[in-house]
Order: sequence, then C-alpha cells, then structure tokens
Amino acid sequence: MSMDKNAAAKAIESGKTALGIEFGSTRIKAVLVGEDNAPVASGAHEWENRYENGIWTYTLEDIWGGLQDCYQQLAADVKAQYGITLKKIGAIGFSAMMHGYMAFNKQGELLVPFRTWRNSITEEASEKLTELFQYNIPQRWSIAHLYQAILNQEAHVPEIDFITTLDGYIHWKLTGERTLGVGEASGMFPIDPETKDYRRDMVEKFEALIADKKYPWKLSEILPKVLVAGEHAGVLSEEGAKLLDVSGNLEAGIPLCPSEGDAGTGMVATNSVAKRTGNVSAGTSVFAMIVLEKELSNVYPEIDMVTTPTGNLVAMVHANNCTSDLNAWVGIFKEFAEAFGVKVDMNKLFGTLYRKALEGDPDCGGLLSYGYFSGENITHMEEGRPLFVRTPKSNFNLANFMRVHLFTALGALKVGMDILFKEENVQADTLLGHGGLFKTKGVGQKIMAAALNTPVSVMETAGEGGAWGIALLASYMVNKEEGETLDDYLDKKVFAGNAGSCMEPDAEDVEGFESFIERYKAGLPIERAAINTMKL
Repeated sequence: MSMDKNAAAKAIESGKTALGIEFGSTRIKAVLVGEDNAPVASGAHEWENRYENGIWTYTLEDIWGGLQDCYQQLAADVKAQYGITLKKIGAIGFSAMMHGYMAFNKQGELLVPFRTWRNSITEEASEKLTELFQYNIPQRWSIAHLYQAILNQEAHVPEIDFITTLDGYIHWKLTGERTLGVGEASGMFPIDPETKDYRRDMVEKFEALIADKKYPWKLSEILPKVLVAGEHAGVLSEEGAKLLDVSGNLEAGIPLCPSEGDAGTGMVATNSVAKRTGNVSAGTSVFAMIVLEKELSNVYPEIDMVTTPTGNLVAMVHANNCTSDLNAWVGIFKEFAEAFGVKVDMNKLFGTLYRKALEGDPDCGGLLSYGYFSGENITHMEEGRPLFVRTPKSNFNLANFMRVHLFTALGALKVGMDILFKEENVQADTLLGHGGLFKTKGVGQKIMAAALNTPVSVMETAGEGGAWGIALLASYMVNKEEGETLDDYLDKKVFAGNAGSCMEPDAEDVEGFESFIERYKAGLPIERAAINTMKL
C-alpha cells in the first residue's frame, strides 16, 4: 500500500472525508474525497427518465433505489480498495439536475409525479411571469410549473405544503430540513444577489397575482429556505442514515452542506465561481454559465439568470438537447460493426468517430441536423424530432456526418451565447469545459471553441464532474478557515497548480461554425414541420 493509499485509509477511518452525490439525467454518481480534496472512492448507478402521460419523470422508487444502489457501490469500492467498512463521513452534500417541480402535502406525500427540467409544458406560465416580473422565467423553473398548475386548475394545488427540487427533496428526507443552496434556489425563483434570498418584490407580486384563489398557503411559506455555500444545512438523521445506507453501517449525525444544482456544482468542479469566469457542461443537455460583472441591460427569454453557490449573479444559457442524438448515431455504428462480427470498445468507437469529425469541411459540407430528443426552449420547439437533412449537392461523407452532429449538439447553445457575447458584450477570460462531450481529448474542446469563439480549457479533473463539485462544497463547509471565501478555498486548496489544457479558437473553424449556424437557424421550419406531421 502506498503512502497515498495509507493516508486515504486513515482519512476514511477517522471520518476526515467529504461525500458528494449527484443525480444526473442518466447517472447517479457518488464521489468520496480525502483531506486533500482528491477523490478516494466512487460509486455510480445508471438510470433513465420516463415519459409518462406527457410528462418526463422519475418515480420515487427510481430515486431511492438509485441512491441506495449508488451508495452501496461507493461503500463496496471503499471496502475493496482499503478493507474498511464505511461508517463515518466528515460531511455530505447532494446535488441534482436543476429546476423541475416536486410538490408535497402536509403529510409529506408527493402530490403529482415529479416534473423534471426536461418538460416544456409551462409556456403560458413562463410568458406571463416573465411579463409580470420583467425577469426571464424559463419553462423549466419551479415557479413556472407551480403557476402553470394554478392556470390549469389542477386539483393538487390547494393541498401544497412544500415545493422543492430533486436535491432539495433528498436533503429534506435525510435531514428533516427544508433548505436549498442559493444556486439551486435561483432555478426555482429569482434571487436577489444582495440579500442572497428570493426577490421579495417578486414574491409579493406573485402572491398578489394569485390572491383571488384564496389558497391556504403563501408562496413564501412553501419555498425552501435559501442557504449559501459554507453554511450548515442540518445533519443526517437516524432515519436518513438508514435510508441512505440500507446495510445500516453509516452513522447518523453527519453534517450536510446546502444541496446544490448541477449548474452550481459544475462551477465548483471547474473553479468557475469568480467574476469573468465561465464553464460549459455538455452531456444530455448543455449549459454555459458566465459569472457577471454587472446585470444585463435587457430581459432575454434565451438566458436564465441564476447564481453561483455563493450568490453571485450568473448568466446561463441552457439547451435541453446535446449528446442524446449523437450517442444514438454512435450506437448505430456499433450495431453496424457487430453485424460484421466485430466486438467494439465504446470508448474507442467514440474516440474514432469524434476524431473523424476534425477531418470534415469547416461548415460540415452543407449538411444539417437537429438532435432534438425533447423540446428546445431556445428555438421555441415544444417537442423534439431528431432530424438529419442534406441536399443532393452536400458533401456527404463520414467526417462531415460526425462533424454536423457535433456542431448541432451546440447549435441552440450558440444561439443563446451570441446574445451574451455579441449583444451584451459580456467578457469571459476563458470557459472551462466538462461533461461527456469532452471525454475524447481535443475534439469537443476544439468544436466548443469554434462555436463560441472563446478559449476553452479542460482540466484533468473535468471527468469527475458535479459529484466531485458537491463533495468540494461539503468539504469547504467543514474545512474552511475563518473568513475564507469559496473562490480562495478552490484556488489555494483544490486547484493550485492545475491550470488544465487551453485551446484557442481556430479562425477557419469559427467561420465554418458561423456558416453552419445560419443554415441551422434557416432550417428551423423543417423541425417545426416534423413536429407537426410526426405525432408522438
């Protein structure tokens, strides 16, 4: 056993660790970090959302079964590596995909199935609230879901006692505390960066808007309490410990940090919480965030205003679709190879096809595709139909085929980011990339730099993602020094000496992407026609 391993074993034995668990769209991941904030063990559980009765959802059984399996995998990894039964942990944090809607009654029962961020069913509410607040309220925000349920006169609304998001729900069940980290809360309802709490003026406007309904609750009573990074958010209860660890080994009383959304944990995992920093997460969905120096001059439906886990204002462009269609095409190539009797390593297949894209024409040879598995708010599509289109004159080959699918994965993101960079003149020194798109070295990074015409860095740790990010927030809560900011903690104690590899945008690629995006925008009526003619 190496010294590092010995040190990790000691930290685990004595509980000088921090655990982060993140519920991504397709994977629940747990990362345990030691005293140096480096991962020492991990666990994972694959899961998939369901489309039931016109709603993208996960059941409560999916949630708890997935969490318990993920934790068991982590505990098994600790046992296998160090021969230790996991009983003590220094601090825990939970994270999940932002937004969505979970509404509970006084008995703590879920009133309607969990409505995830992926649903595009709140257009009327989103538009009316944006108008009322003069602040962009995207369809996926919890307040849009709540107001849509009110507009639809859904029977459950008078019974509401508490509304929250997925990580807020998990945190509540494990601690009894109805709290949320400020970054996650900013995807439920607008946050005031001064007070680090919900915008009081907008809460009052909403309560006045629904006053005639005579509900037995006020909005301010049913929203979770907002906490900032570093604050204590309760402890693991006896009941919570049994719920998390079905083997019964885990001890109660472990402190929990405020739960956070995947946007906030992505910022932490890429050291992008200071002003003029930004990060872009590209997986099932894609979002880019830039920490602002000042407020934007206008309200844009394509741009969400959220916050860092410390409450600083962030402009976020979030596109619902990114790699799902790309992955589906790679799956077809896998089937093709297997039909010839060739056993395929998926990492090698992805790498080969992604690198092939770099050989294509800068503008993808006139090809066009839309990887819309679900609706896309930025381009105003309430449903998705994945499409591939070309003319007889297009340069149709494998390189361009892969290139156009990588380009289109960033198409909707590009539409939103152009507003920030070209209309609002927002400055970002660099963007840090993380998520599945960046796994093949140099490819996703090169294409992202072309799409946004901005240097893009990828760190070695980028693959750790949000689960590591929330573990760092848990670690910060218990290990920070008096007055130490999160920016400083990350700079000095986590990322010191890890600058990552930076890639500047290539002028020819930038020009090629600009040409592609014009084709993309001009072709949107094709996507609309597909939605109208191919009914689900």
